[in-house]
Amino acid sequence: MVSLVSNGIKVSVETFYQETQSNPLAHQFVFAYRITIENHNDFPIKLLSRVWYIFDSSSERKEVEGEGVVGLQPVINPGSSFQYMSGCPLNTEMGRMVGYYWFENQNDMSRFEVKIPPFELIAPLKMN
Repeated sequence: MVSLVSNGIKVSVETFYQETQSNPLAHQFVFAYRITIENHNDFPIKLLSRVWYIFDSSSERKEVEGEGVVGLQPVINPGSSFQYMSGCPLNTEMGRMVGYYWFENQNDMSRFEVKIPPFELIAPLKMN
């Protein structure tokens, strides 16, 4: 698990290789990741959007952006957390993701960026 705190928000990421959804012979490697977002500020925040940069080991780069996460724009109160699962397919057995969220301070409606820590996606067969 990797974690990073920026602007009073702690983002932690845990990754999982999805062997049953992957097909290495067809160069299809599927990974899941669990994100936990903890609000360490003294004001409620709303997750507005996210931007992901996804890299595989063949230097292919994808950029994904959109509103909220998994169809939600959660409000996270001070001292609370929000967790979700999502996934990422790659054409190689190794990759990396990094990105950021845009949040809104629910007290003054100001917007701010929160970094998502870089994390590795590695199929277990590559680690042998």
